[in-house]
Amino acid sequence: MKYFIVVGEASGDLHASNLMNGIKKSDPDAQFRYFGGDLMAEQGGTLVKHYRDMAFMGFWEVLLNLRTIKANMTLCKQSIVEYKPDVVILVDYPGFNLRIAKFAKQAGFRVFYYIAPKVWAWKESRVEKLKRFVDKLFVIFPFEIDYFRGKGIDSVYEGNPSIDAIGNKLPHPIPLNEFCEKNGLPKKPIIALIAGSREQEIRYNLPVMLNVVKRFPDYQFVIAGAPSLDYSVYQPYISDTGVNVVFGQTYQLLSCSTLAFVTSGTATLEAALLNVPQVVCYRGNFFSMLIAWMVIKVNYISLVNLNMGFEVVRELKQYDLTPDILSNEAKKLLPGNPERERQLELYGQLKEKLGRMGASERVGKRIVDLIKLS
Repeated sequence: MKYFIVVGEASGDLHASNLMNGIKKSDPDAQFRYFGGDLMAEQGGTLVKHYRDMAFMGFWEVLLNLRTIKANMTLCKQSIVEYKPDVVILVDYPGFNLRIAKFAKQAGFRVFYYIAPKVWAWKESRVEKLKRFVDKLFVIFPFEIDYFRGKGIDSVYEGNPSIDAIGNKLPHPIPLNEFCEKNGLPKKPIIALIAGSREQEIRYNLPVMLNVVKRFPDYQFVIAGAPSLDYSVYQPYISDTGVNVVFGQTYQLLSCSTLAFVTSGTATLEAALLNVPQVVCYRGNFFSMLIAWMVIKVNYISLVNLNMGFEVVRELKQYDLTPDILSNEAKKLLPGNPERERQLELYGQLKEKLGRMGASERVGKRIVDLIKLS
């Protein structure tokens, strides 16, 4: 069968690539065409557009790139019509993908949505679009089942794909000395900096993170380089700091880090799954953040706190994200401190909520079965 998949950012590329692998286990003859990234390309099929040309975040940044977004939208629609897939699978990225859902559904294609839009946080009006234009919704957090059921949508939960992503890429922990030797790093404890996957996030968050480096002389700070960005993006910020950047090894870096500073997003959940105490850091464009404050309905921005329903990890947002506050919060998470032990204990409860490995394969099988039944 033929599958057209639409992804707009790095995390979507990761989870869609694992989903493609899961689909192939139930449909060995599966054919793929997609808007995606390098990880999806490793699974085969045809890459139509790379997500690096699509990853715009925030209200202001979207407005500045409307022409590019419109061109990407037109190309996506044309590609779907030309390919004539058995199903269009949309992965997260709701601003773009909900428009594609409407087009694909009205054009007569079957539409599945994997990793539901976070309508429980903001833009709840999107629920109606999901009901009208999506044939089956696959969610990745347990609390979403009841939320969408209350909105009249029978969603499917088969587990969280981050568990698979980590298990597949890092089946065994890596010793600190081995990681440092492989990457030419000093053999010192690590504080990981996960500053985001887009240039805008780097620009607003990384300088504050770097401002605390000298306050932790017993540690080395290492940046997890985003797969869609080049070293040149980081170089202006780190030229005089002694901080290194490591690409393509985020899970490995986290697994041997003492703690992490993490820009809000999937990485907050991944750090928790890897048992890394963390401080969540998020700054953005002033106007984008101002609008976000007015429309976002949830109390937390990290996936750890959202899934647990209370503050497990400290979130430093916008003007709360200062070097002094970040440094103080980080010190609480160093070995021997009770706050560190509290976080690690609550991470265990979070893992129990999310369930076991194999989500990507189970969702892949469900997708194949649903198409065969239609």
